[in-house]
Amino acid sequence: MRLLHILHNWRKRNRARLREYKLMFTALTRSPTAIAGLVLSMSFIILGIVGPYIAPYNPIEIDFEKMHELRLQPPSWEHPFGTDEFGRDLFSRVLCGARISLMVAIVVLSIAIPLGIVLGLIAGYFGGVVDEVIMRVTDVFLSFPGLILAIAFSAAFGASIWSAMAAIALVWWPPYVRVVRGQVLQIKESLFVEAAKALGLNPLKIMFRHILPNALTPVIVLATLDFGSVILVAAALSFIGLGAQPPTPEWGRLVADGRAYFPEKWWYVFFPGLAIFLTALGWNLLGDALRDVLDPRYRRRLEFKERRGR
Repeated sequence: MRLLHILHNWRKRNRARLREYKLMFTALTRSPTAIAGLVLSMSFIILGIVGPYIAPYNPIEIDFEKMHELRLQPPSWEHPFGTDEFGRDLFSRVLCGARISLMVAIVVLSIAIPLGIVLGLIAGYFGGVVDEVIMRVTDVFLSFPGLILAIAFSAAFGASIWSAMAAIALVWWPPYVRVVRGQVLQIKESLFVEAAKALGLNPLKIMFRHILPNALTPVIVLATLDFGSVILVAAALSFIGLGAQPPTPEWGRLVADGRAYFPEKWWYVFFPGLAIFLTALGWNLLGDALRDVLDPRYRRRLEFKERRGR
């Protein structure tokens, strides 16, 4: 009985929040593009986790005895995506490449997002000279195309998948600075922030406990959209030889290796390219859907339509 009483009180206190969550879920499930994006992005994550364990063949090992017999075979029941020039199964290599792309996106965004959030909070909250310095440095990075700057950093660090991740992370934080700074400039004028200042709270507590939670919505949307973009940039770096190196089964590297045999051996390029396309498409569709779902005005319109329908 006491447990039921506690659950009842918790539900009563959080009724408004639960209603918002319900509206978010309703908006998400009613959008075909949101469902498609969710299915594609979740499939990518699942394949990234379990891919190496369900791959039917070793993605790197070469069977030298059967290499001439197996090399560049077209798709078949035994090899659904065909084989490469060394007779390795492309289906297994594409599956294992999902984990590498997932790792790249997670590492890059784990560096870029916190860095951008912290710099955006500091610039927006303190303003003045601090804001000028941070934003001018940010503008310098934004003045160069991200891919070109990533190529320059990756070439300086040396060609490897870890150098590519570091290079992409170094050019990926500026948009988060601008987004968070813009949110902070609006939120810091709110009454609850002024009340926190009047109570003498530490600026760090005000920024991270009161301002940041209210500024995260555009960051979440941007991060979702960037997940696919990071994978595209990493594939581009591998394609030009500045990312993953052979025999690593990275998708961009597979496309680069297969271009010498295209279009006769079309499957070598087609299936890794299709994996890149579907992954980027899924995250972009999901990001567009979240942009609507996390918009309070959109949820209010949806709630109004539901009440009229009743």
